[in-house]
Amino acid sequence: MQSAFIDNAKVMAKGQVTIPKDVRAALGINCGDRVTFVVEGKNVKLVNAAVYAMQMLQSEMAGEAKKSDLDSDEDVMALVNDLRADGEEE
Repeated sequence: MQSAFIDNAKVMAKGQVTIPKDVRAALGINCGDRVTFVVEGKNVKLVNAAVYAMQMLQSEMAGEAKKSDLDSDEDVMALVNDLRADGEEE
C-alpha cells in the first residue's frame, strides 16, 4: 500500500524548485531524469516522465491485442515469428 505524505519547497526567482529527497525517492526520480507536470484545474501532479509515458502507452494500447485476436502470449509470439519470417523473405 502506498503511503501518503506532504512536503513542500520554495519557488525561486526563475521558477525553479528543488524536489525534496523523499519525493524523489517515492517517484523513483534520479539525477538526470525527467519529470512531467500534469495540470488538472488548479491542481498539479508531478510524475516520473518515463513512468508516465509508459502508462499513457499502455492506456492507448488497451484492448488492441483483443481486436487482433491475440488472446495469449503464444498468439503474440506466433505473430512476432510470422512478421520476422516475412521480413527475412524480403
